[in-house]
Order: sequence, then structure tokens, then C-alpha cells
Amino acid sequence: MSKINQLISIVIPVFNESESIVFLLDEVVSVMETNKFSFELIVVNDGSQDNTQRVLEELTLKIKELSLICLRKNYGQTAAMAAGFDNSNGDIVLTLDGDLQNDPNDIPKLIAEINLGYDLVCGWRFDRKDKLLNRKIPSKIANKLIAKVTGLKLHDYGCSLKALKKEIINDIKLYGELHRFLPVLANIEGARIKEIKVNHRSRKYGSSKYGIDRTFRVLMDLLTVWFMTKFLTRPMYGFGFVGIISVLISLAMSSYLAVLKIMGNDIGNRPMLMFALILGIAGVQLFSFGLLSELLIRTYHESQSRPIYRIREIQGKTKNATFT
Repeated sequence: MSKINQLISIVIPVFNESESIVFLLDEVVSVMETNKFSFELIVVNDGSQDNTQRVLEELTLKIKELSLICLRKNYGQTAAMAAGFDNSNGDIVLTLDGDLQNDPNDIPKLIAEINLGYDLVCGWRFDRKDKLLNRKIPSKIANKLIAKVTGLKLHDYGCSLKALKKEIINDIKLYGELHRFLPVLANIEGARIKEIKVNHRSRKYGSSKYGIDRTFRVLMDLLTVWFMTKFLTRPMYGFGFVGIISVLISLAMSSYLAVLKIMGNDIGNRPMLMFALILGIAGVQLFSFGLLSELLIRTYHESQSRPIYRIREIQGKTKNATFT
């Protein structure tokens, strides 16, 4: 059952999905009306080159809850999803793909878990209907690697079927191709996260927009997310620590070489001398990077009035509270 006056925003980014989008929206509307949810549909056309735009324009005349956002060109799924988030009005925002592989019948299950107190509920395609070599195996490797690096243990980071509370979305800024790391970004913001099994269907129309090259893009994004997870508010701990270690090793080597020099040994041709010099310069540079990063992070938080903490709730009267 839905909560009274609770609005659900359903964000669907699409790219060349003219054949499937009609059937998908019919299913979504049917599920939402059957469960008596108050909802809005936000479809983001990410620069489609087929008849998707024309089909969606016709659907806006038939579905009163449907809003259509048309991007000027194909920006990618992250940008399309961000556009949908920015224009959503719901208390809960739900995302799914436009290719009919996500099952709209799973939507009530995700909403029910959100209403139990979770901030983000992720779908887990435990019985995937994709090809083994170019989809299943790379996805399994990527999921295990992301879970290991970030410490957030999920089975399926790539499933687009997710439900989020609006306040969590307001704290997350998407860019690049970080949509697949939404759970990690939400975890940084202190979100309560749950993963549930969802149905996955074979693709009926069109072709997949992803290939094995996606795995390499995931690896690059993972480095960014790892740094954000570990050092977002304390970059000096990363750069500074490595810098100090480099300087200390350089000093130790230099001291050893100085002793040898005093004892009359020739150290001019020793590789250790060059190595000590390189380590010393690198250490000073890394330490300086840490100081600059601290200043940038301070400017970032202060310029946006962005706190370094997140409050889940306040109970009782607080010292600075104003009551009318």
C-alpha cells in the first residue's frame, strides 16, 4: 500500500527505443494505477536518432502523467538520468531502463522497502537474460571489483531499477558516467541501502548500447569513486601520507649515501643517489598536492554551503530551533 499523498517520480532515460517505449509505459501506468500510486512519468530522450521523439510526443497526448525531456544530443545515461532527477517532484524517485528488460511489476516491491525506512533500494538481476561473454561475465567481474574497492557489498551495481528518496538525490551530483555508482555515492552521503531480487527479461527490440568496452570505463570511474569514498573531505590523508613516506625513504637513502661519502666511497655513479633525489622531489610535490587539495575542498564546501555531515532526523527541541 502507498502512503497518503506520496508522489512517485519514475525517471526513464531512453536512446533509440521507439519500438519498446510504448509497451513499457503501458506496463508502468498499469502497475501504478493498479496499486493506486500517485505518480509522474519523466522520460528523457537522450538524443535518439530513430522515431523515439515522435512516439513519445504522441504518448504525451494519451498519458496525462507523462512529461518528456528532450536533450539536444546524446549525452549519455548519466546526464539523462540527472536531467530526470532535476525535473522530478516526487518524494520517491524510481529509475528503470527503456528497453523492457526491467520488469515494472517489481516497482511496488521497491517502493514498499523505501517506506520501511531505506533511502535507496537497488534491484538485483539474479537471473540475467543477457549474453554470457559480453554482458554477464564483464558485469560479474565489475560488480565484485566495485564491492571490494568501495566496501559496499552489492551483487548488481548495473541494474537501472532503483528507488531513492528525494533527499538523497538532492545530495548527489552526477557527472561523467557515475550513474552506475549511485549506490556508492549514496553510501558516501550516509544512505540506508538495501538490495532485492528483481525479474530480468530478454531484450525484444533493438540492440544493447553496451559492450565489453564498458568494463574499462567502469575501471576508470572506479578510481574516481574510490578516491571520493576514502578522501573526499580529507585529501591530505591520501597525498600527504604518501608524500611523507617518500620523503622519509629519500632521507634514509641520502643519510646512508652521506655516510659512505664521508668514509671515502664514490657515490656519484650509484643509482641509489638518483632514486633518493626522485623520491624526495616526488614526496614534496605530493605533500604540496595534499595542501592544495585541502584548500580546494574547503572552498568547495564553503562556497556551496555544503555541510560535511548529513542529518537523518532531529528529535525534540534543539538549541537553535525556532518555533512559531
